[in-house]
Amino acid sequence: MKPAPFVYHRARDAVGATRLLAELGDESKVIAGGQSLVAMMNFRLARPRHLVDVGGLRELDYLRTGPDGALRVGALTTHHTVETASDERLGSGFAVLRAAMEWVGHLPIRTRGTVGGSIAHADATAEWCLLAVALDAEMVALGPGGERRIPAADFFQGYYTSALDPDELLVEVVFPRPARYAALTEFAERRGDFATVSTVVALDLRDGAVHGGRVTLGGVAPLPVRSPEAEAVLARGGPASPELFTACAGAAAAAAGPPDGVSGDGDYRAALIRELVRRACEEAVSR
Repeated sequence: MKPAPFVYHRARDAVGATRLLAELGDESKVIAGGQSLVAMMNFRLARPRHLVDVGGLRELDYLRTGPDGALRVGALTTHHTVETASDERLGSGFAVLRAAMEWVGHLPIRTRGTVGGSIAHADATAEWCLLAVALDAEMVALGPGGERRIPAADFFQGYYTSALDPDELLVEVVFPRPARYAALTEFAERRGDFATVSTVVALDLRDGAVHGGRVTLGGVAPLPVRSPEAEAVLARGGPASPELFTACAGAAAAAAGPPDGVSGDGDYRAALIRELVRRACEEAVSR
């Protein structure tokens, strides 16, 4: 199929894009790499009357680290840019972002798709959405009234639904602090497909002992969710051992209550959670 008719607009700068969005209203969509939106339009799952193309705004393509230790990622930075970034450019402690990119589709998708586009699309299984929640990222949105910062915990609101207003453009994603011992892993029926279940684990690891951590799950709810039950196991602390990680994974699976879906029933998804959380814990330690 082909998309329904639409009017194409090309933004000259970020401020101009927000003016266009405000003028066109909620029947407009932003397009950059188009790796998700174009497919949805081709299947008539999305029928915007207007497309605002921001793909040429090179000022939104960057990776910046500051003296505060935060990593700032421009919304038009591609997955492949992160995948191939040097340690110096990516910053100390953000290797998990680079490693996670191997799970994003295939090379052509990673080359065209953008960080901001993935997050704004708000797919509950998308790697960037999961990383944003796990690592306490802040989304910087630009609108007619200026910038506002939205914590990841408030940004994702449901299936393909975010806190962005119709006249706002996501311009930057800020990861406030390094996550030296973190890992993302997932399972899909075929390499490059959307994940059935995915997880990010970020450990507070000191001198070989775990002093807490974060466990975030994708594919078990309409948005990426943290697992307080699994995090409670990590908070009790102890040596970074298979026993601790098995207990953490078991708590995540028992509490998640994942729904049945086309890729498997709840019991199957729970088994995936147990295995993936355990693997992510081990990979996080290996960093």
